[in-house]
Parts: sequence; C-alpha cells; structure tokens
Amino acid sequence: MKPYKHIFFDLDHTLWDFEKNSEETLYTLYHEFGLAEYEQLFDRDSFYRKYKFVNHLLWDLYNKGKIDQKELREARFVKTLTGLGLEPHQVPAGISEAYTDLCPQKTAVFPYTFEVLDYLKPKYGLHIITNGFKDVQYIKMNGSKLTDYFKEIVTSECCGYKKPDKRIFEHALDRIQVRPADCLMIGDNLECDIYGAREAGLDQVFFNPEKTKNKLSPKPTYHIHCLSELQAML
Repeated sequence: MKPYKHIFFDLDHTLWDFEKNSEETLYTLYHEFGLAEYEQLFDRDSFYRKYKFVNHLLWDLYNKGKIDQKELREARFVKTLTGLGLEPHQVPAGISEAYTDLCPQKTAVFPYTFEVLDYLKPKYGLHIITNGFKDVQYIKMNGSKLTDYFKEIVTSECCGYKKPDKRIFEHALDRIQVRPADCLMIGDNLECDIYGAREAGLDQVFFNPEKTKNKLSPKPTYHIHCLSELQAML
C-alpha cells in the first residue's frame, strides 16, 4: 500500500445508503400521495422497483451530459408511474418535489461508515467528490453527521464537470494542492469513480457490497466488499 496523504470518497452508494433511504422515502410517498388506490396495477414494492430502475437510467443519462438536473427531476416519477400503467394526468402533482425534500433528510449510512471515518481522519485528509446536486448533498451530509469528517466537498454542479470526466478530479486536486500519486479514490461506480479517477492518475478502491462482477479492464487498484476492510488496508 502506497503512503497516501488524501482520500476522496464518493457519497451516494458509498457512505450514504441511497437505496435504503430512497426505499423508505418511496414507501412514505406511496401512501401520502394515494397511490394505493391503483393497487390493481402495482403495489408499493413494484413502485419502488420501477422507480429504482428508471432513476438509474436517468442518472446514467445525467452523468453522460444527455439530460440536466431539471429534466431528471421532472421525468423520474412520470416515467415510473406511466411505466406502471397510469396516464400522465394521473401522476400526482408535487410528488417529485416531495421526494427531493424528504429523501435527503434520511440518515442511513453503510455499515462501519463512522468507525472507518474515525479511524481515517487522524491519518489522512478526507474529501468528497460527488455528481449529486449541491443543495441535496449538503442536507444528506449534515443530517447523517458526515460533514465534519471532510475538508473539501467537490460537487459536479459547482465545478462544472461530472465524473468520470477527469477534470472534476483535477479540480479537486487543485483545491487541496496535492499530486494524484498521493491520493486514493473510493467509490461504488466502476465508470464514474474508478475509471474517472484512473484517468486523472489516482489509485482507486472499488466498493462493491453487492459483490457484482467487475467488468472494468484493467481492474481497480483495490476491491472491497465492506468499508471495514479499509482499516486493514490503510
């Protein structure tokens, strides 16, 4: 293991448990917006699974610069609910805004998040690089008590580049005045986090809690399934 000086973390799906927090939010909205009246078409679990699928596709388009923030937020519930059988006029007004307000307030993080951050903070400079929207990410981090662990929080919205564009990593390096060789990037997304960091000259840790097959070549510098593994590595 190299003597790294700074560690960059992705936020969603790496520290902040997006899937758990989103699931709780969607179950709440299912009842609050009266979607149970369409139970002949879908139940709350089908609603969650369809939203997860649609949201993943839309975020992929957003990360590739094919849609913007406004289009992503406007489309996700329309595509979800029409995909489940509703007509466009049946999509409840305000449901997307309600999701945007409620979900970031959820506080679930991955197992060992705080133990690992407590271990790493005295030894390294810790920073965040995220494609998430600035206002939302700060709410998540503050609510989950993550903010105080990190010196720099770099969002794609603020610097103008999205992962995997190496310029967002270069922007982060410039902010802290450090060489790529002194840094390590930890994230769950092979394209955005791992490929992007490699292109910028950073070593990478692929966080893969679901143990999905790694199709990236060459392979990430390191590969873990639980955040607790970082303590043995670093």
